[in-house]
Amino acid sequence: MISTSDFKNGMNILVDNEPYQITWFQNHKPGKGGAVMRVKLRHLKKGGTIERTFKSGEKFEQLSVKRQKKQFLYKEGENFNFMDMNTYEQLSVAPEIIGGLVKFLKENIEVDAVYLEQELIGIEMPAIIEMTIAESEPGIKGDSVSNLTKMAKLETGADIKVPLFIKEGDKIKVDTRTGEYVERV
Repeated sequence: MISTSDFKNGMNILVDNEPYQITWFQNHKPGKGGAVMRVKLRHLKKGGTIERTFKSGEKFEQLSVKRQKKQFLYKEGENFNFMDMNTYEQLSVAPEIIGGLVKFLKENIEVDAVYLEQELIGIEMPAIIEMTIAESEPGIKGDSVSNLTKMAKLETGADIKVPLFIKEGDKIKVDTRTGEYVERV
């Protein structure tokens, strides 16, 4: 059990029997009454964020979150198959657990599987990944001067906005957190 005085950013706790991660906290001492702790919490399974206020000294159960390296192998039906990098065991994961990152999964990419008390709750990808442009409208000479964008299709089928000078076959870097173009490789 941990107290509000032990809070740290990134700490995982159980609030109302739901798993949360502390993203921000502030000790607040109003003019009258006892001190309180203002906290922003991100739900570990659903991803939503809430703000709560706790009395100073309240106790919470700390949760154990572990990450394991996995490699994406292939998609079979609706599920995605990964291989554990240490034991070589295969794991089938539902698309709901992966969420919006599905559009950036390509074969042999290494990801972190996030486990909460032995239950798989999510997949974390590298922040920046290299992808190849599969489809794009051809550029016109002089397009590199402007900051206009066009839609392009990545090798995984995801659509992304890219500068006009990017063409089919180009390798680019993509930010998986925002789904935006970063630079050409």
